[in-house]
Amino acid sequence: MEIKRDIHLRKLIGSKHNGMIKVVTGMRRCGKSYLLFNIFCQHLKEEGIEDDHIIKVDLENRRNKALRDPDASYLTKYNM
Repeated sequence: MEIKRDIHLRKLIGSKHNGMIKVVTGMRRCGKSYLLFNIFCQHLKEEGIEDDHIIKVDLENRRNKALRDPDASYLTKYNM
């Protein structure tokens, strides 16, 4: 059984081109990652976005541990 999360998906879609960073919050195991990694990703693919243009970063994965440090992952136009 899949819970669609249509309300949250519509909010993401409605604000995806506003230039702002989106933050999805909620209690543990409520479906935040599923919403982004599966449902929203499928929407992007249906819109014609190629797989190699979709970036997914799982901060729970130990390979991405360095990205958990905001100072280490901070990028500006001056240090890119």
